[in-house]
Amino acid sequence: MAGFEVMRGDNGEVSVLRLKGFLDAHTASDLERAVQKLLDEKRFKIIVNFKELTYISSAGLGVFMGFIEEVRSNGGDIKLTSMSPKIFRVFDLLGFPTLYEIRDEENQALQSFHNQK
Repeated sequence: MAGFEVMRGDNGEVSVLRLKGFLDAHTASDLERAVQKLLDEKRFKIIVNFKELTYISSAGLGVFMGFIEEVRSNGGDIKLTSMSPKIFRVFDLLGFPTLYEIRDEENQALQSFHNQK
């Protein structure tokens, strides 16, 4: 089975989660724990970078739906960035571009948070 990693970096009040590998029902709990840790720390401005993600299943997509209401009710958002065309197609088929801001580059998502002030 392919591995999965979540790497975190903070940039001021914005936290960046960089995903790598294979996000499916077996690894979605790793992402859930990473996002929950941010919320526990009251960090509600989140960028998820998909540059090194090679696969995502519906379980992986469900993680984002599970947290977005709490994040937004606390004045934050989850912005998605750096998706390969294959990963973007999965999000697009399920209508995510109407629910989430999806940017080509991480720095565009970061700038978008700074522009919201």
